[in-house]
Order: sequence, then structure tokens, then C-alpha cells
Amino acid sequence: MPADPSTGDVLEVRHLTVEYDGVTAVDDVSLRVARGEVLALLGPSGSGKSTLLHAVAGFLAPTSGEIWLQGRRVASAERAEPPERRDVAVVFQSYALWPHLNAVDTVAYPIRRRGSGRRTARAEALDILDRLRIAHLADRRPAELSGGEQQRVGLARALARHASLYLFDEPTAHLDTHVRGVFLDELVVRREASGAGGLYATHDAEEALGLADRVALLSSGRLVQLGTPQQVYAEPVDLWAARLTGPASVLTAKVVGAHDGGASVDLGGSVVEVDSTGETPVGDGLPLLVRPGWARLGGELRGRLLAVRFRGPHSDYVVDTAVGDLLIREPGPPRYATGADVTWTLSRTWALGAAAPTETKRSLTELPT
Repeated sequence: MPADPSTGDVLEVRHLTVEYDGVTAVDDVSLRVARGEVLALLGPSGSGKSTLLHAVAGFLAPTSGEIWLQGRRVASAERAEPPERRDVAVVFQSYALWPHLNAVDTVAYPIRRRGSGRRTARAEALDILDRLRIAHLADRRPAELSGGEQQRVGLARALARHASLYLFDEPTAHLDTHVRGVFLDELVVRREASGAGGLYATHDAEEALGLADRVALLSSGRLVQLGTPQQVYAEPVDLWAARLTGPASVLTAKVVGAHDGGASVDLGGSVVEVDSTGETPVGDGLPLLVRPGWARLGGELRGRLLAVRFRGPHSDYVVDTAVGDLLIREPGPPRYATGADVTWTLSRTWALGAAAPTETKRSLTELPT
């Protein structure tokens, strides 16, 4: 049956599996993208992000499952429509620029395909290039551009399409920090103006959490977790998901009591009341996730600084505590030196029900170096 148009989904992937060269690259994945929504695919290399994007674009056929675009089935194991019949715009990791066209004509091409005249198309293309800070490169061909410049031309070409769905395959991988910010801002503006959906593959957790309306965590082709950026960051389903979405500590502690929205945690002889969403189990030796902003220096608990690192806008402190090593992040320059005895307190935790025992004992995950 067609997708219900009242749901407003521009994309629906139903139990999609893609196999090639004897490898299952996407394994029974189901997800939706609503109109005006950006869904980030976050995972390490080999997790299936690019394969999923290429299947949606029409470059790979499903082994099983279905792909629907705007309520129309475009791919199944029996039949798949070609890419040109799918209303999508794609930005590749490899740029995929035409070698014979300069930058402005490359960006103008999809505009002319919509029926605009050459002069109008070039004017709109120049405007997009200008917003991405590369209008001065309008007359250059790909061979005359650096890798980062080619990537920006590819991004501009995608933004020039008025597609119902944009597919981005790690589009900022070769951009410097400033240009990355400009592109992401432009993407948000275009999405809000057009109501188009976006499927955005990245291995950068900060980018995924900051850009997307929802985030899908992928591992070995399987969907591990799907939720809002706040959910996947604050409530990861397991230790792997916690590591993927940002720096975190895992404390091994005793939960002596739990109630709606909070818990009483024994942190080496001192019981502290903390916020905790979901159902926190009561018991000893429980793995508790702590993000860097959920603890602070100063308070009733004692520890010793193992490392202090200045990061510019903030400083990171690695604290040796009675229940594990703890990363605390505070704004500004360091207030203490390595080796100092300090006090600290905890405001929030998240119980990790699926963490492996060997990984929870006094462990720190994804600590900056």
C-alpha cells in the first residue's frame, strides 16, 4: 500500500537489506524522513551509511525490503526505478563534478533543468556560490580547484536543486571549520524555505547532533538507536552508542534508591541525589554514564586530578574518584593543576543496561587527548 500522505513522510525505508560482494552492508533497516526534517546517519566507517544513501538515490538495488519516496514505491528486490526518476539531490564524498564545466555552469545546470533561462540560472548559481564564499572561483573547472573547493561546488550544485529529498554523504569532510559552519547554516535555511527532507551521513557526532532533527546510529549495517539528538546523547542504548555520540565517563557505583526523574547514588561512601531519566535500577556495581557537563568541580565528593587540558573555550579535568575516572568540562582556563586534590559533585547520570562488564570498571570513553 502507498504511504499515508497525511504522515508527511518524504522518505520511508522498510526493512531494507543491501548485499554485495558477499557482505551485508545494510541489514534490515527501517526509518522515515518527514517533510522539512533532517535525519542524520551517524556511524564509523563501514557502518552502512553510504550504502543506505546510495540505495535511496537509486545507485544500488535492495536485496530485500522497500524504499518509498513521497508515498511512491521506487525500489524493491523485484524492481527499482533509476536515479533520474527519483526526486533527490545527492552530494558525494568524491565530489563527482563534470570536468568540462566551470563552477558556475555546474551549479546552474540543475537550475536550467527546472526550465530557467541561461542568464537567470547563472545569476542564481552565482548567488549560491557567493553564500558559500567561492564566487571568485566561478570560472574555474574542477582541475583548477582544490579538494575543499571542489567539495563546496558539489554542495552548491545540490543546494541549487529544488528536490524533495537531499542526500549528503559526509559533505563537510574536506571543509575547514569556518566554511563548514557556512554550509550548515545555508542548509538549514534552504531546508526551512523549501520544506525538503534531508538524509545526512556523517561520522562526526558534534555535526550530527547540532544539525539533525533526529539521529540514527548505525553499526555493521544495523540500526542501533533512533531518536532526537537529545535522546541519543543523554540516553544511549549501550556503551557503544555512548562512545559514538560524544565524550563520556562510566562510573561503577551503588544505586540505593530510585524515583521518577532521579536516583540516590552511593559514590564511595557519600550518597548523592542525581537526576536520571527512565527507570534507574537499584543495586551495587552498576555502570552509570556521566557526560562531561553532568559533573562539576566543587562539592562534597573528593578526588585527585589525573590530567588537566586547556581547550580554548573550556578546560577538561580528568578526576580520579572512588568510583572511577571522571571527565569534567568547565568553561574558561584551568583553575587547578594536574595532581591537585579537588572536590566535585554530580548532578545527573544515565544507567547503562547493556555495557560490557570488562568495559565499565573504572573506564573512560572517548576522552580527549
